[in-house]
Amino acid sequence: MAGGSKRAIIAAFFANLGIAIAKFIGFVFTRSSSLLAEGVHSLADTGNQGLLLLGGRKAQKEPTAEHPFGFGRERYFWSFIVSMVLFTLGGLFAIFEGVEKLRHPHELESPGWAIAILLVATVLEALSLRTAIGESNSLRGDASWFNFIRRAKVPELPVVLLEDFGALIGLAIALCAVSLAAVTGEGSYDGWGSILIGILLCVIALFLSIEMKSLLIGESASLDDQETIRRAMLGGDDVRQLIHLRTEHLGPEELLVAAKVEFDPTMSIETLAASINELEVRVRSAMPSAHLIYIEPDLARSGVESPPSR
Repeated sequence: MAGGSKRAIIAAFFANLGIAIAKFIGFVFTRSSSLLAEGVHSLADTGNQGLLLLGGRKAQKEPTAEHPFGFGRERYFWSFIVSMVLFTLGGLFAIFEGVEKLRHPHELESPGWAIAILLVATVLEALSLRTAIGESNSLRGDASWFNFIRRAKVPELPVVLLEDFGALIGLAIALCAVSLAAVTGEGSYDGWGSILIGILLCVIALFLSIEMKSLLIGESASLDDQETIRRAMLGGDDVRQLIHLRTEHLGPEELLVAAKVEFDPTMSIETLAASINELEVRVRSAMPSAHLIYIEPDLARSGVESPPSR
């Protein structure tokens, strides 16, 4: 796991742990369902950071005979589990707690405690989000935040970004709900706040699960990376044509490259083998994440359209 991802996860872990403890203490004094929903949300986020660290550790295992391409996708798998935890323990619990509050409303106790704790939690979540943004900017480049989250091959940073962003929105909802409940004396506002927080978490969890599913199935390299690989392959004098190219991420920093290449047909077997080796060196130099490269020599056939590389 890259250092930036690990720093963002650790920052989020300690922030969410402290926030969860504060929210549960606040719930004891206030009996606020919005505060309870936020406490469970922060507790789920704390566990999620632990799962992301676990996935990063498991992904570092050496390849085996049963798993010859390694364990890089462990990071995608545990990120998918995170989305499921966020949906169930975070979203569904918050909705359930909100519905119960609407069915059995009661006046909010000690609203000052709730507001103070939510304000402190907002500061801590903002600091965690700032760390995640700082670590993401080095990978994001000129891409928009939406495209970065949609296209990033590093699963941890989009997860932390969405969790922290969702947490800040959830805290704003909880603050509004608690304030309205305190001013009006209507406990139903607190219940509706919990339901809105639950819906928000479910939406984020579903979005994350769709993205992680795509990575688990196998995504190709970005278009820019594919173009870099093409240029590297065509950089040798003995390469006549790149017939087609296939790429797939075995992990965030592990790329499988397979290509069918037309070489000079007059070359001997020894010269061809040397040319293939040189081609692989060029590709790895241009794209260090290309850990596995398979080259098939072939002749381009006129009238036969090469399948798309993506």
